[in-house]
Amino acid sequence: MTTISALFYLFSAVLLASSFGVITARSTVHAALFLVLAFFNASCLWMMLKAEFLAITLVLVYVGAVMVLFLFVVMMLDINTEELRVGFWKAFPLAALVGVLIALEMALVLMGGFRVADAPIDPQVAKLGNTRMLGIEVYTNYLYPLQVAAVLLLVAIIAAIALTLRERKDSKAIDPNLALRARKADRLRIVKMAPVIEVASVPPAPPAEPAKDGGKA
Repeated sequence: MTTISALFYLFSAVLLASSFGVITARSTVHAALFLVLAFFNASCLWMMLKAEFLAITLVLVYVGAVMVLFLFVVMMLDINTEELRVGFWKAFPLAALVGVLIALEMALVLMGGFRVADAPIDPQVAKLGNTRMLGIEVYTNYLYPLQVAAVLLLVAIIAAIALTLRERKDSKAIDPNLALRARKADRLRIVKMAPVIEVASVPPAPPAEPAKDGGKA
């Protein structure tokens, strides 16, 4: 067994163990930490496949941003996991059966790719590098799918914000139906009022003080 094969089996074993720990951990924080470990091992596998850009993206985006945010949210909400785990072991056999079927289907689909010898490296890829070639492919041949994905993410963000602020009492959201049905008479009403003129009252002058020393200079 070569060193590369040993590292592959090591990273794969840790990845499977950490993935199993994500769904079996009693604490939500522990499950999130197991998921971070799974992402790290998946990144190592990407590195072994010479996909450096995907490996560093997996670490920076998922581990450095998404999982940190997830941990903050979990620790802030303090979710009671005991109520969520009610009936877990009753549904576990069916869930395990579905998981095994999915794993077998993926193995049947991907098994043919494991028997392929090392693919020849394109000289252009070897010259420019994986990251630059991936950027060229994404922003030329896959530009429209990228824009569609960006629009979908934007819609998901707007929907998440709308669902979050919908039931809050301190929300300043406006119902679009009420805004569309608004009329000019509802927005502005002119009322005629009689003018009121206030006369400024001059305060009386204070009395003069008597001169000192009998009026002598």
